[in-house]
Amino acid sequence: MIPLVPTSRTEIDRLEHVLILGTLFRPEILELIKDPVEKVTWVDSLAIAAGALAREKAGYTIKEIADELGRTEQTIRKHLRGETKAGKLVLETYEMLKKGELNIEEVEKFLETVARKEELEEKLKDIKALEEELNKVKKEKEELEKKLMKVKEELKKIVEEL
Repeated sequence: MIPLVPTSRTEIDRLEHVLILGTLFRPEILELIKDPVEKVTWVDSLAIAAGALAREKAGYTIKEIADELGRTEQTIRKHLRGETKAGKLVLETYEMLKKGELNIEEVEKFLETVARKEELEEKLKDIKALEEELNKVKKEKEELEKKLMKVKEELKKIVEEL
């Protein structure tokens, strides 16, 4: 379930991601971003507009939103009022989400896949660190076994001398 009024950082992020992806996957937007030059501008603007709206719904002030997103208060206000194309589209997406008109099943699957991928990448990093540690322990074991063999040989010589 996507929180329309987020109350935690996780919920803000979830709403923000759904707004970005929900807007990007709308047919008219897919058409707009076919131009590679436009794509970068659109994705950035949509991300800022979605981030601003998610934070506004969580009760952030314009100043807090601007500071967190690294944009001016004026830019944030324009996005939130729908005075920018990106802001207008994100507001429309939010309304569609509110009315249940936005099929977010695919968006949610995508977000879950991304989260799972990040989780698996973190686990892989942990496994690699453990492998490195295991290799160090194996080397230490080999060195200790060599030292032990030397000690045994020395003890054997001492015993034979006695």
